[in-house]
Amino acid sequence: MDWKKIAIFAGGVLFGTAGIKVLSGKDAKKVYTHGTAAVLRAKDMVVEQATVLQENCSDIYEEAKQINEERAAEELECEICEETAGSGEE
Repeated sequence: MDWKKIAIFAGGVLFGTAGIKVLSGKDAKKVYTHGTAAVLRAKDMVVEQATVLQENCSDIYEEAKQINEERAAEELECEICEETAGSGEE
């Protein structure tokens, strides 16, 4: 028998059992709970910021469309004025 391998295996089992005990303790649960609460707060903040960003993008898009419509109307008006001036009518 190889006592070194058996000792390593037994040490691993002991360490694993102790690790599970530590990770499932009351203090660990408290840490997990606070960590989860922090993640949920961060998620809420990200969702809130994404909503604000989406609203701003919508506003920018609508204003840009309005600007382009006004420009197109001005260009059309200028073309009509040029055609009228070019035909000799005043």
